[in-house]
Amino acid sequence: MTDLTAAWDRLLQAAAGADERRIVSLFDAEPDRLARLCVTAAGLELDLSKQPWSLADLDAALALALAADIEAARDRLFAGEPVNASEGRAALHMALRAPKGSDFKAQGEPVSAEVEATRARMAAFAEKIRSGALKGATGKPFRAVLHIGIGGSDFGPRLVWEALRPVASAIQVRFAANVDPAEMAFALAGLDPAETLVVVVSKTFTTQETMTNAQTARAWLRAALGPAGDAHLVAVSTALDLVEAFGVPADQVFGFRDWVGGRYSVWSSVGLSCVIGLGAEVFERLLAGAAAMDDHFRAAPLATNAPVLLALAHIFNRNGLGRPVRAVVPYAQRLHLLPNFLQQLEMESNGKRVTADGRPVAHATAAAVFGDAGTNVQHAFFQLMHQGTDVIPIDIIAVRETSDGDPAAQRILLANAVAQAEALMVGRPEAEVRAELSAKGLSRAEIDRLAPQRTFPGDRPSAFILLDRLTPERLGALLALYEHKTFVEGVLWGINSFDQWGVELGKTLASRVLSELEGGPPGTHDPSTSRLIGDLKA
Repeated sequence: MTDLTAAWDRLLQAAAGADERRIVSLFDAEPDRLARLCVTAAGLELDLSKQPWSLADLDAALALALAADIEAARDRLFAGEPVNASEGRAALHMALRAPKGSDFKAQGEPVSAEVEATRARMAAFAEKIRSGALKGATGKPFRAVLHIGIGGSDFGPRLVWEALRPVASAIQVRFAANVDPAEMAFALAGLDPAETLVVVVSKTFTTQETMTNAQTARAWLRAALGPAGDAHLVAVSTALDLVEAFGVPADQVFGFRDWVGGRYSVWSSVGLSCVIGLGAEVFERLLAGAAAMDDHFRAAPLATNAPVLLALAHIFNRNGLGRPVRAVVPYAQRLHLLPNFLQQLEMESNGKRVTADGRPVAHATAAAVFGDAGTNVQHAFFQLMHQGTDVIPIDIIAVRETSDGDPAAQRILLANAVAQAEALMVGRPEAEVRAELSAKGLSRAEIDRLAPQRTFPGDRPSAFILLDRLTPERLGALLALYEHKTFVEGVLWGINSFDQWGVELGKTLASRVLSELEGGPPGTHDPSTSRLIGDLKA
């Protein structure tokens, strides 16, 4: 038995005892529980004391992290080694947000100078747009940016824009990802082609959905502006020949390297639309916040390392207690897209069934992630969270202060965030419900009928992440926290968190089906698929 196998066995044995106690009882049994399970990192406060583990269980989880050699894996990541083994690439998104003068290398090749040059060029281009120095084909300044991309080329920039955009913006930023024509119809509605810049984000410039939408946008520009409409095109890509053929001016092309994974790419030129819409200074602050979390992850001991502890809490629930689903609820409307972002980050990164060397995994991997903004979800799926048959762990993210409006409303929002975490853990025992109903004069028969329905079992775990304000720095730190948490989980499971072969098969088959829908010869399919194709062609 290897040390890692033994550490896994110890963790699973520890988790087996978690069902024999209630979380709330641990606060009296462990006087230093809050001290050990509340940490601060890069301006974020993380409270894991409402998780189902005891401090002894925490020690078993930390022993697992040591046995998996998390620190060495982290060092290989930051050193730019090919941690994405199946594609022979580094995963060096940390270099994209590092301070000036850093010295990151991707597989031995210095990259920091190139990163800084690209950031400076992005900032200069964005300032020309924002100041009106660079105008459209008719001499009008740009008032809108249409960002076209999908997956990692969409989720990150869309989240950053929604989280940080001014309530009233001089430049509006819109997004189109889905190939559904309705997406582009809504994205273009009300825009003036003479005042619109179209940013097309695709590393290969061949992504079907992105290029279909890009062709629609280009036709829209040309219909209004003629060939001069191509001057309104910007590309974020490395396929320079395809970009040139598409009509994008050479000085409006921004590249990024293959060690930038899609779901880790918002920090790169993929975030150009945000730089234009928010300003380079805001974007630099976003990068600085992420870099601060990088520093914490790189230097903090495992026992006080926020990404490591958050990953271990999720591992304890997923593997120790067999909980395959997790909710993420930001009590901040500006962060309502965070669950969508994390769905891709976590489920695409760690939704794997084989290890990095091709063997079947020994343990269940990524949990399914869902969620939306509180307090909306309290009127949607929180009934299931409190009284459903499954225990679903939850991450609650809250912001102490708001700059958007009424402080009284913000206090109501925060009261709900704190109360829900408490209610999920503490619950409401049936004896208390019976006493309350009896005090109201209900009959014994009515009490017997209603009490079970009004009882809350509690013991539903939560992680609570508190930001002082939703600043660019805190948003950057929050996203980097989850990036590194995802990496740690991948190391513990022995999988490659930086490839995504699972998205390829459906794309390949879609191309074959499309050929048939457009009149090509019939292919070989299962009977159900053949019937569907026939119905669509009829």
